[in-house]
Amino acid sequence: MSAAVGRGRATLIAAVVVLAWLAVGAVAGPYSGRLGDVATNDNAAFLPADAEATRAQELSRGFVARQTTPALVVYERRSGLTEADRQKAAADAARLAEVPGVVGPLPPPIPSADGQALQLVVPIDDAEGERIGDVVERLRAITGGGSGGLTVDVAGPAGLLADLIEVFSAIDGTLLLVTLCVVLVILLVVYRSPVLWVFPLLSAGMSYALASLLVYLLADADLVTLNGQAQGILTVLVFGAGTDYALLLVARYREELHRHGRPWEAMRAAWRGAAPAIVASGGTVILSLLCLLLSSLNSNRALGPVAAVGIAATLLVMLTFLPALLVLGGRWAFWPRRPRYDRAEPQVEHGLWARVAGFVARRARLLWVVTAVALGVLALGLTQLGTTTLGQSDLFTTRTESVAGQEAIARHYPGGTGSPATVIANAQAARQVTEAAGATPGVAAVRPLTRDRAAGAGPAGPPLVVDGRVQLEVTLADPPDSDAAERTVRELRAAVHRVPDADVVVGGFTAINVDTATAAERDQNVIIPVVLAVIAVILALLLRALVAPVLLIATVLLSFAATLGLCGLLFRHVFDFPGVDAAFPLFAFVFLVALGIDYNIFLMSRVREEAVRRGTRAGVLAGLAVTGGVITSAGIVLAATFSALAVLPLVVLVELGTAVAVGVLIDTIVVRSLLVPALAYDIGPVVWWPGRLARTNHVEVARNAG
Repeated sequence: MSAAVGRGRATLIAAVVVLAWLAVGAVAGPYSGRLGDVATNDNAAFLPADAEATRAQELSRGFVARQTTPALVVYERRSGLTEADRQKAAADAARLAEVPGVVGPLPPPIPSADGQALQLVVPIDDAEGERIGDVVERLRAITGGGSGGLTVDVAGPAGLLADLIEVFSAIDGTLLLVTLCVVLVILLVVYRSPVLWVFPLLSAGMSYALASLLVYLLADADLVTLNGQAQGILTVLVFGAGTDYALLLVARYREELHRHGRPWEAMRAAWRGAAPAIVASGGTVILSLLCLLLSSLNSNRALGPVAAVGIAATLLVMLTFLPALLVLGGRWAFWPRRPRYDRAEPQVEHGLWARVAGFVARRARLLWVVTAVALGVLALGLTQLGTTTLGQSDLFTTRTESVAGQEAIARHYPGGTGSPATVIANAQAARQVTEAAGATPGVAAVRPLTRDRAAGAGPAGPPLVVDGRVQLEVTLADPPDSDAAERTVRELRAAVHRVPDADVVVGGFTAINVDTATAAERDQNVIIPVVLAVIAVILALLLRALVAPVLLIATVLLSFAATLGLCGLLFRHVFDFPGVDAAFPLFAFVFLVALGIDYNIFLMSRVREEAVRRGTRAGVLAGLAVTGGVITSAGIVLAATFSALAVLPLVVLVELGTAVAVGVLIDTIVVRSLLVPALAYDIGPVVWWPGRLARTNHVEVARNAG
């Protein structure tokens, strides 16, 4: 009678939990498609407050009635422009000036020296915000793209931003759909059940809905800045990590169903066994991501909390909603391979992973030496990685209109035409600063901003003086997003800063890229050591040891170096990418190390549990045999979900998705399956030093010493 009452109470509690979460999902679900409404992709807004380009941007606001972002409309005919082409450009200019959001009057078109191109600068009001994409689409609709040998492209900073907004608009639809399909297929293969896959996938969807609601509210309240990159990473991270946690809990639940007659008793035992590892894993990722708050870049500081909120929401759902679903499903959820109540222990002597464990036992020292050397060899590929700020023409995996337009501008004009560097200096030093800027290699022209030009009427008149300062516009010889332009800006800054009493700041599109790269390098030097320290503390607390955490961190660092080395070869010789963005190493480190340590946590927490009963070496083999299948499946899921980032035609996201996928597979298949177990087996009980477990098995200690 009491058993029936207990079963009924457990079923009722599970049903209430499920209904409560479904109610939350009904409220949160619509927000998963509304994150784009609160996202922003303004690169300048992500600069650190103390960057020189940020100061220049603030000062330049006083020189114009409205801050604008230029769209550059370029008309090109390789055989030479005709009179009809010039008339079309003049007619287009009249219509473009009337487009809502365009700040007129427009300056006259700029002809190229070779007579093959015209360039029209169309300033767009920064107040348009994310609607700048709609304004650019109107411009492109008016210009029509050209015909009969004339090509017309809308490029420049506004054109680039519009293309980025279009790419990120696919996150709510295409990326989410691809991620769902990837997870569904893998769950069907792993479980080979027409029923069981529903529970993890529904839980992952609930996690994403909750995370979307929380992130939306934070972004809408201006507590975090959400951009398209963070939004895409949030999607794959929640589904990947959520499915990982689900796989671990379901596998432990299946074990316990063999030991317990009632599903709720089996779930209670499974939750107690799996929850500490899941919480430690999620906590490691959350704290590692929150270390990005130490970044000097607003974009990095935003990504940390956004992704951390996603993991926290996932932990909450996977430790409450999923267990309740599984209790209600009972043994039937595993149909047609329903686990029987037979008091059977997990198979540690049969199956693929039992054979792998046996191989580790026979060749432990040779195995960890060979795998460590192999990973070290892969790390040599780091020399092929390179680090460069991706230019506009390198940013996309497809050829967008902004890229085509920028290439046309580079063919016929000094590269910086239409997107000059801005130099703001004290008025009394204007002449010396102009001379210093003009003498800088890579500078094509220097001219002051006049009152007429500030109003869009032309270059006439004396320099405009605002609060005792003047603004110079410096046209660079190279495209503003190129490495050569960045070198020029650095030299330009050095030259004008030497002018006494000028109080000069240099800003503009290229300067933003320079300051972003500098801040990214600083962030790597600060954040990476902090992340390692956080992970070390969590591992020490979880494993109650010091030797094991050091070994695990060392293996993950070796795996990280090998991953970047392999990616360097892939990016250069397979994908033909010109390099990686300045922020790539930090993002790759945070995700690879935080996620890579997860699998070692899953393994070593189970090894410690088994070592208490069996001894360290036997515990290593048992832990590997029991967790091998589920951890490998989890790694494949995470790798596949991050690979879904490749559907977005942005080089930086393709590179990040590839790096995480490759790194997770290396961690799962090589590090966690071979290197870590072989090291732990070879070292023996000392791996738990100075914890009590290192002192309890004197036989193994003596054997290891001998």
